[in-house]
Formats: sequence, C-alpha cells, structure tokens
Amino acid sequence: MRETGIFFLYLFGCLILGALLTYPLMQTGWIAYDPHRVMGRLAQVFILIGLWPFLKAMHLNDRTALGYGISRARFLSALGRGWLLGVAILLVLVLNLLLLEIRVPHGAGVDWLPALLRKSIQALIGGLLTSLLEETFFRGALYSAIRRRGGVGSAILWSSFLFTLVHFMKPHALPEGTAFDWLGTGQMFGQVFADAFQWRHLDSMAALFLAGVLLALVREHSGHIGWCMGLHAGWIFVIQVTRHLTDGNQASPNAWLAGNYDGIIGWLAAGWIGLLALGFWSFTRNQERERRA
Repeated sequence: MRETGIFFLYLFGCLILGALLTYPLMQTGWIAYDPHRVMGRLAQVFILIGLWPFLKAMHLNDRTALGYGISRARFLSALGRGWLLGVAILLVLVLNLLLLEIRVPHGAGVDWLPALLRKSIQALIGGLLTSLLEETFFRGALYSAIRRRGGVGSAILWSSFLFTLVHFMKPHALPEGTAFDWLGTGQMFGQVFADAFQWRHLDSMAALFLAGVLLALVREHSGHIGWCMGLHAGWIFVIQVTRHLTDGNQASPNAWLAGNYDGIIGWLAAGWIGLLALGFWSFTRNQERERRA
C-alpha cells in the first residue's frame, strides 16, 4: 500500500499544481476553454512533465519495470493481438446492450460514412495514446513497484484500485451562478474528491476495477504490458465508436445495467469482465500447477 500512496501523492500534487495555475492562466484571456477542462489538462501536463523524474526517483526507469522488457517485434505483436481481443470482448458487451435495448442506434445523417471513418480513426489513435500512458503508469510502473515489495495479490488489488479511482477524480464545471475566482477554483478542486465517492458511480467503479484486475492478471502472466495496451486500446475504440453510433435508452427496464460514467460501463460490463478475469485466473493457475507437476 505504501507504493500506491506514493503514486497517489504524485498525482495529487500534479492536480494541486493544475488548480493553482488555472485561475491566473484563465485571467490572461489566452484560453477560451471551460475552467474545469483547463484544470484537468494542466494536471495532465504536470503528470507528463514530472513522470520521468518521478520514475527515476522510484528506481523504475528501466524497460522491464515499465513493462517493455521484451523485443520490439514481440511487443508489437502482443499489442496488435491484444487490440483485436479487446475489440472482440467489448463487442460482446455492446451486442448485449443492443439486444436488451439499453442502447439503441440513432438515425444516420447523409454523411454518416465519412463521419464514422473520422470517428474510428480518432478512437484508434486516442485509444492507443491513452493505453500507452495509463498502462505504462498503472500496469507498468505502479504494478512493478508494488510487486517488488509485496505479492501478486497486493499488486493486482492496489494497482486496480488506483486505476479506478483516478478515472473519477476529474474536475467538473462549477454550479450555475458560482463565480469563477480563487474561491470558485477551490470549490472546483474539492469537487474532484467529493464526486469520486458518489454511490451513483458504484457500478462503473466495479466495472473499471474488474477491468484493472483482468489487465493486472495479464501483466503478471505475460511479464510485459503489450497485451494490456492492446486490450485497453481495443476497449476504448469500441466504446467511442459505440457512443458515436448509438444513444442510451433510459426508457429500457434494463437501463440500470449500464453505468452513467459513459452509458456502457456498468453492472453488465462488471459481470462480463469479472467472468473473464475469473476464467483467465483459473486457466493460468492450472497452467502453473501443470508446469510444477
């Protein structure tokens, strides 16, 4: 847990820096975005700027610790196959959401094909970039840091916990009528933590936690993050394309199965990914037993 706390403090410090810089930067008039988006982007910038010095200080600045300790050819092969598998896993979920009428296709415009191609390219690139950063941080550095001092269980549990928590620690817009000043900036910063622990997020948190568990199991079994990056990027691709092609249907009696995080990741996703994680764990455990025998 000590390593998890250090990684959390690093992210927390970057968020504080982002919050402190948001108001004076917005006062310059150079940026026309919403304050909460500026705060989030600034925090991400500080995370990227300080990441390598932080990893060096934690003695995690080598390829193996970060999950890249195999040849480039093997890594790219695992990434590509992982992407295809990630797409297949999420397509099963999406098909069930459609069958249960939790999500419904919306009408296509006259230029639906070019729009779909643009969105697919954006989802592909965005998914790869997001998975590169998050898998390097969570299943690479954080997992290695915990694994060095503790067991597999601790590494899986705590890396998945922080992975889940960070997804909900995002600045949100100030309530209507609230002035954007230093006090408003402080309120926006406080909402990052207040909103992360709302009961309405429980279903999406469960799904993301189990996704983290599955990715950590894959990391442990493979010894690198190539498969993890591919799976993660494939999931993001399907989610973004699905949101482009369909709408949530709150009138469906099964709507509670999809979370309000993105309208896709909820109890149904938690059950499906949890089942896959259990199956993968059972399979790899049996393999290990047979190897020892």
